[in-house]
Amino acid sequence: MGSGKRSLTTAAMALACACACVALATPGVAYASPTPTRTPTATPKPVSNKDLEEVRKKLDKLYHQASVATDAYNAAEEKAQKQSAEIVDLAREIVKGQAKLDKLKDRAGAAARAQYRGGGLPPEARLWLSDDPQEFLDGAGRVRQGEHAAKGLLAEMTRTQQDLEQYAKDASAQWKKLEANRKAKAEAKKKIKERIAAAEKLESQLEEKEKERLAKLEEEAAYQAQTTWLSSGILAEINGKASEQGKKAVKYATGQMGKPYEWGAEGPDSYDCSGLTSQAWASAGHGIPRTSQEQWKQLTHVDIKDMRPGDLIIYFDDASHVGMYVGDGAVVHAPRPGRTVTITGAGSMPILGVVRPDA
Repeated sequence: MGSGKRSLTTAAMALACACACVALATPGVAYASPTPTRTPTATPKPVSNKDLEEVRKKLDKLYHQASVATDAYNAAEEKAQKQSAEIVDLAREIVKGQAKLDKLKDRAGAAARAQYRGGGLPPEARLWLSDDPQEFLDGAGRVRQGEHAAKGLLAEMTRTQQDLEQYAKDASAQWKKLEANRKAKAEAKKKIKERIAAAEKLESQLEEKEKERLAKLEEEAAYQAQTTWLSSGILAEINGKASEQGKKAVKYATGQMGKPYEWGAEGPDSYDCSGLTSQAWASAGHGIPRTSQEQWKQLTHVDIKDMRPGDLIIYFDDASHVGMYVGDGAVVHAPRPGRTVTITGAGSMPILGVVRPDA
């Protein structure tokens, strides 16, 4: 009985194993490796010309703000250099004044000691005791002269002391201005970096083909502005000839073509807009202000129809950009970050006015 049960159980197990082997050998969905489903990738929507035009306007605004901040930075830098030089000059004057005061004090001390040594007896007693009255009178005259000299010495000491006090006040005031300019410079630098970073981020979001289209839009906008400017017939009225210094300035500026724009730079490897124009005129032997805003404020204004090569064209209402007129309706300028010194139409940007460095 037990033996029969074991035989039955063994047979059942053998049958189950055989069925399992058949099932595993037979291909079926239940045992196939699952195939991953692919999600179709969305094709990026092409950027329209209208959207690119908005990007161009945003970039123009950001780079314009960076240009304004660059002018503020350059102005603060220029002021800081002048103030530092003035502080050094004042320090020299203080040292000289202190040395002069020390000498005056020594002379005053010597005079006081001499007067003390000769002033032990009243004048009447010295007259009676003197063997030679004339000698006494001569001595009295010298004493009066000495008294006048002592008064003059004291007055000079007072003036020198007052000068020293004024120098110290001036130096303190210059230090405060210098510190204020350092803060202004730091703030301008921060703003420049923020605006340029924002512009670069905006550009980086574009595909290469979109960047090429954006560049064409920029060229078209500049071309349209130049065409509008020339259509007024202004070029027919401009026939001024460059001065000798103007020729040298133009030669220098055009010789920098292809070099990169860099804010705050004055060459020789890179330039910002006013760094290029100021260095060009410095090379011609005529120094001009460092920033485009100061160039607009300080240099002689001339009518557009009277401009000649070497003159500076100031752009935008805030005088934040400058280029040098080279003739035939063109300017050489350092445009903005990411660009190089180049020649473009003089009317491709909004003209504020023209200034002449060597008027």
